[in-house]
Amino acid sequence: MASWQRGAAKVLGIKLDSDINEGAVTRGESIQSTDTYVEEEPTIGEWVRDHIPSGTETVEFVTSLFPFLQWIGNYNLLWLTGDLIAGITVGFVVVPQGMAYALLAQLPAEYGLYSSFVGVMLYWFFATSKDITIGPVAVMSTLVGNIVLKAEETHPEFTRPQVASALALICGSIVFAIGILRLGFVVDYIPLPAIAAFMTGSALNIAMGQIPGLFGIPSSVVNNRAATYKVFINFWKHIGAAKLDAAMGLSALAMLYIIRIIANRMAKRFPNYKRTWFFISTLRTAFVILLYTMISWLVNRHRRSKPAFRILQNVPKGFQHMGAPVLNGSIVSSFVGELPAAVIVLLIEHIAISKSFGRVNGYQINPSQELIAIGITNIFGPFFGAYPATGSFSRTAIKAKAGVRTPIAGVITGIIVLLAIYLLTAVFYYIPNASLAGVIIHAVGDLITPPNVVYRFWRVSPIEVVIFFAGVLVAVFSSIENGIYTTIAASAALLLFRLAKAKGHFLGRVRVQIVPPENISTETVGLGGYGATGKSKTDPEIKGVKGSEPSSELPEAHHHDVFLPIDHKDGSNPAINIDSPFPGVFVFRFSEGLIYPNAAHYSDQLLDYVQLKCRRTSIDTFARLGDRPWNDRGPRHLTLDDDNRPTLKAIILDFSAVNNVDITAVQTLIDTRNTLDKYAAPNNVDWHFASVNNRWTKRALTSAGFGYRSEEVETNAESGKGPWKPLYSVAEVSARVAGIDGTSDDGASGSSIKKTDLEAAPSHTVQISKRRVLVHSIARPLFHVDVNAALLAAQENL
Repeated sequence: MASWQRGAAKVLGIKLDSDINEGAVTRGESIQSTDTYVEEEPTIGEWVRDHIPSGTETVEFVTSLFPFLQWIGNYNLLWLTGDLIAGITVGFVVVPQGMAYALLAQLPAEYGLYSSFVGVMLYWFFATSKDITIGPVAVMSTLVGNIVLKAEETHPEFTRPQVASALALICGSIVFAIGILRLGFVVDYIPLPAIAAFMTGSALNIAMGQIPGLFGIPSSVVNNRAATYKVFINFWKHIGAAKLDAAMGLSALAMLYIIRIIANRMAKRFPNYKRTWFFISTLRTAFVILLYTMISWLVNRHRRSKPAFRILQNVPKGFQHMGAPVLNGSIVSSFVGELPAAVIVLLIEHIAISKSFGRVNGYQINPSQELIAIGITNIFGPFFGAYPATGSFSRTAIKAKAGVRTPIAGVITGIIVLLAIYLLTAVFYYIPNASLAGVIIHAVGDLITPPNVVYRFWRVSPIEVVIFFAGVLVAVFSSIENGIYTTIAASAALLLFRLAKAKGHFLGRVRVQIVPPENISTETVGLGGYGATGKSKTDPEIKGVKGSEPSSELPEAHHHDVFLPIDHKDGSNPAINIDSPFPGVFVFRFSEGLIYPNAAHYSDQLLDYVQLKCRRTSIDTFARLGDRPWNDRGPRHLTLDDDNRPTLKAIILDFSAVNNVDITAVQTLIDTRNTLDKYAAPNNVDWHFASVNNRWTKRALTSAGFGYRSEEVETNAESGKGPWKPLYSVAEVSARVAGIDGTSDDGASGSSIKKTDLEAAPSHTVQISKRRVLVHSIARPLFHVDVNAALLAAQENL
């Protein structure tokens, strides 16, 4: 450190941590035949260099924004065939679904086609998933419908398409910013039960909202935008208002399910034609819509002014609504309150679906890059008249099963949608609205979480099932947005609670041996506390083991020491007697990391247990009775003969589950150390640390005075019981291969072996010398490679 830095620190009253315990090497603590190793502490400059991208990393980042550059050069005819089949298949599905979802968003049907076209045409440039299909989806469309209706009441000067386009632009910009900053990991904070609750609650909300339309009951009679339970009640109150639309809707819905059931059964019965039946099942939506469109044409072709049931009617040809979206403060204020929910839906649906299909099909997605993809889609979509779009579960599943090879399949789908926009709009005129309602109900049915999955959730984590049902119930009795907020808030609260109330474990050492199955019998042997013989009837007996003596049937190499929780909270056999490894020495393992939410909880647990198991070293700690703290729970008068508990000697902290520590955690450790030092006074408590695997954590602990013995402590130790002797972990390494003359490169001599594995004469020999080297820094003798090494070091100085 420069002299000016030392001078500035002195003026400011800063105590520098540099050169702490630098005399460790010179106090006779080096190891015979071992090279001295002093670990360098990490510096701020090193951290900055690690986090500032280099020129190469910058180029890689820019290239990663266009993933298609990595595979487009390998494109071949086989990939094209798979993409054509998948793209055309999805195209036949997305056209009727897109129009249906646009109606769900309270927009004209053509806006669903615009959203479908832009999504699939732009996505492939930025995609890291070959399966995902971006476009209008049921949940997002429902949310958009709620937003545009609310905006229409507060800001009637804006049309519904204008609000929807502005919403897409703002949401897309937010999601794009999250992706470009590589913050896609934020989606990982939304757990699976929250996503499942969101999907299930949304599906119930959407399906129930479409049932009045399925029966031809107008929204003026039953408000299908109300809470799910209200729609259910009002529907049955006005069931008598059903019209001829019910025949077109119910029969279409039934046909969709019948075709799927028959196709699935036939695929199982005739596996050789499985792919054929798959395409039949996949194209059922297009077939049903075409069939009922033809029926509607036959019924209504001579009564266009007064059709027998509600039909879609005019769908303009081409992109009639292209142009810059309206964006100003007034229009943004109309939906700013719903903006968080809209962004969350975009994130959840797309990332959850793309991750799921990536796992199933053996590849990984880049969440941040996927956010960039849907961000750009929703930024440019409004210029074509599109409303917010994200990944679709049903169309993605179809695309994957159809054998898609690359994201270019989306371009094929886009061409199909483009042809529909320009060539089939006249056909769309006669599509029955009730049949489209049936399509929506059929599509969202797959989003409901099956009971078997909920049961699996219960087996894994019952508390998260409570969160799941809470999210579903809130969505049913309130709204989809409130259901989203409920599950995310509850999941976050559960995470913080688990983190704050994390419990560590006090460990004891147990000698175990590894035995093959034939050495274990299930004969009736008992355990203490379980019966008259002290053994459980179902506990296995290890042959060849008597007490704690090792089996003569197995070599000593099969025996080793393990550390298990003393309270058996890990599920280990309670028959095993686990005690502290040494009187007055405690091994404490952190279970959830060590940061500010749980630091105090860990400290309380450590202090309570240690003070329960150990007595004060000296009863003369307080000169007068009045000096005794008011909260000291010890007896009023005490002599050493009254207490048989050991005195506190050492604390070993297992940091195997700790990666980073913060200021609060380190200060809590300091306070805990000071409290226990007073409890053990006038003796010194050794603090050993095992498995500290992060250099910054070592630096933090060292700055607090951990990892080494201060000169004051060592002076007190020497005056009381002689010099302190540290122990170090060393590893054996081999020297470099020697030349043919038998002399090693560094002049060391070693054992001689034949050079049988080298391309040289068999008579030539090489010298191999071995030496021991330190695993950790010699200046930090209280940092150990594992718990066993820490315990041996602690016992050495008792």
